[in-house]
Amino acid sequence: MTDAAFDYVIAGGGTAGCVLAARLSEDPAVTVCLVEAGPSDVGDDNILVLSEWMHLLDSGYDWDYPVEPQERGNSFMRHARAKVLGGCSSHNSCIAFHPPAGILDDWEAAGATGWGSKDILPLVARVENNDTGRGHDGPVRIRDVPPEDPCGAAVLESAARIGLPTVQFNRGDTVLNGAGWFQINAGEDGTRMSTSHAYLHPILGSRPNLEVRTGSWISEILIDDALVATGIRCQRPDLTGYDTVTARREVIVTAGAIDTPKLLMLSGIGPADRLRELGIAVRVDSPGVGENLDDHVEGLVFWEASRPMVTTSTQWWEIGLFATTGPNLTYPDVMMHYGSVPFDMNTLRWGYPTTDNGFCLTPNVTQGLSRGTVRLRSRDFRDRAKVDPRYFTDPGGHDDSVMLAGVKLARRIAAEAPLSGWIERELAPGPDAVTDDELLDYIHKTHNTVYHPAGTARMGAVGDPMAVLDPDLRVKGVRNLRVVDASAMPKLPSVNPNITVMTMAEKCADLVRGRHS
Repeated sequence: MTDAAFDYVIAGGGTAGCVLAARLSEDPAVTVCLVEAGPSDVGDDNILVLSEWMHLLDSGYDWDYPVEPQERGNSFMRHARAKVLGGCSSHNSCIAFHPPAGILDDWEAAGATGWGSKDILPLVARVENNDTGRGHDGPVRIRDVPPEDPCGAAVLESAARIGLPTVQFNRGDTVLNGAGWFQINAGEDGTRMSTSHAYLHPILGSRPNLEVRTGSWISEILIDDALVATGIRCQRPDLTGYDTVTARREVIVTAGAIDTPKLLMLSGIGPADRLRELGIAVRVDSPGVGENLDDHVEGLVFWEASRPMVTTSTQWWEIGLFATTGPNLTYPDVMMHYGSVPFDMNTLRWGYPTTDNGFCLTPNVTQGLSRGTVRLRSRDFRDRAKVDPRYFTDPGGHDDSVMLAGVKLARRIAAEAPLSGWIERELAPGPDAVTDDELLDYIHKTHNTVYHPAGTARMGAVGDPMAVLDPDLRVKGVRNLRVVDASAMPKLPSVNPNITVMTMAEKCADLVRGRHS
């Protein structure tokens, strides 16, 4: 590969990057280059066969970031981040939720003007091909999970008995208290509908104005003395040196909630004192870069099944349950996923028993108040960032309280027929964990993440010193530089966020095209 110039350079071929590359290259008068560190997913069944997704964790397709030692949480955890074209939409379980209206309105109220539900929800129609949703002609096939798991059916019936009625998702209002089979972004044949597969595969080779470079790890954003982003520098796939890719109009960073703040800091945009400590020349003192790390922290209640569990599934996690733990909430503060597989990833090391025939419910805190950080380990782009989620450290104990309520709720569901008839024994936390202190000790030792980091380069009002981006996703202090991925979120939605990121990319495409139209 050689140095080249394009109108738009997209730094990161993840969920948002693939959407943006497809949308911007619809105009044959502009040229677009999408640069991704990982490989292509074209023709790769390791990626495209959705039911195999759990094999991608801790694989060659995973950056597999360790977390920093945790003050009140599980320090053994890893943050799976995709290293492949399509990003986490090529790596996740494809649970598909529309952006919740209330969360979007919270974003706008916090200073992200133009990101309220009235502006963003119509864009879902551009994303999805859904028989029951907002859009029928978008590239991403979204469909209901077929109700073919008898243990899952028992979960829903027992949940309904304790006040969580069976519902269908993506039919309008956000579900506050209810449970149902997920919608997933996958074809009827089980093929993953990542943004790479849905947006890029159909156009690869047919648009001469679009170039996709894989295996090219970006080391920095190039910024001139006038504080204008002019392109990127990336390592060649054969590791023989570096190429420069010049952007005549804009550089748009889509590297995700861990690597976007890392790339900004490596390029001199971030907290000035920390950059100077590492010998990085400060271009823009932006104290919010790498702060505000938000995530869905996940607990676990795990049972050995008394009957044989299913041996085939769309993606093994097929049911969602939502609940409110207090009055007057406008969003569910507990979300659970039902898994039809054993899940001992964080319990086995503590001596909890396991099984080959089991199932679980995984309560998580949808609107946690704990906030962490992403910081540089060194000035070498090849060094992994320091990821410190700081789980369960919010001063008021909100996250502890919600998670504790979620674990107790999971047990209440399991105690009801017909699900109770599926249980041989509870493996974790186990019958000996009864008091709140015992349950919290278990939660802190064994919790996981739902792999939803966000908020580390958040957008907000122009006058907000901790907002890295303005509401048009422009990096404050630098011209011709934007960010669109989960790092731009002011806070996480109360659901799995992948479709929200796709919708954000559709909005970004409008913002970019509007500027240059």
